[in-house]
Amino acid sequence: MQTPDWKIFHAALWRARRAQLKPVTRLDPVSLEQLVGIDHQKQQLMDNTRRFLRGEPANHALLWGARGTGKSSLIKALLNEFAEDGLRCVEVNLQDLDDLPEVVDLLDNESARHYRFILFCDDLSFEQGDPRYKNLKTVLAGSLELPPDNVLLYATSNRRHLLPEDARDNAQTRVVGNELHHGDSVEETLSLADRFGLWLSFYPADWNTYLQIVDSYFADFRGDRSELHAAAKQFAMLRANHSGRTAEQFFLSFSTAK
Repeated sequence: MQTPDWKIFHAALWRARRAQLKPVTRLDPVSLEQLVGIDHQKQQLMDNTRRFLRGEPANHALLWGARGTGKSSLIKALLNEFAEDGLRCVEVNLQDLDDLPEVVDLLDNESARHYRFILFCDDLSFEQGDPRYKNLKTVLAGSLELPPDNVLLYATSNRRHLLPEDARDNAQTRVVGNELHHGDSVEETLSLADRFGLWLSFYPADWNTYLQIVDSYFADFRGDRSELHAAAKQFAMLRANHSGRTAEQFFLSFSTAK
């Protein structure tokens, strides 16, 4: 099966219908410097990625939290930062997780072995009875065959526990001696998230952080900064959200209006 020329392309998308990796020719140019208000998460993921690139032990990462807080942008920015050091990225959609073993096989060959790959799964979560998480567990922890050492999984999600939780599941929890024993359903929920060694939490921005993000988009703005901030606040209040994504949308709307 044909794979991208990784010397030329830094990322690819898994196209399940054609069972192939499509090279990304127009990468999002977002940089780490543009991501404001998530310095701790940024540093943690950068350190983990550097260890991975050096061939040292590194963790799969779960970036979870509020929408529009920079989870996906951080992974894209990491690729831009470390592409020259051999980092590559393959995005697999939620509906195509059944194909994960095949995707990993494509990254475990002679042409790909010189690079380090992040498998990127965006907006990851599962509904009750969805069996696809089992393929994800195989990639995270291996089966009879260990996963290749040049592949890590970075996933984003709006919720910490990727499998849905039901109040009835907690009824199975028992205290035995001094230990808490969860029921099978809760254990299954926790076992998937536990396979991510690095958990990074993302919280909604406060107003000061939101305005810092706005200022980062309007670095060359020469008008009245207080009026700009007032307009940015009004824009956010109309959407009941003052996240980094809202700041970007305000920037795009402001630029279009001018």
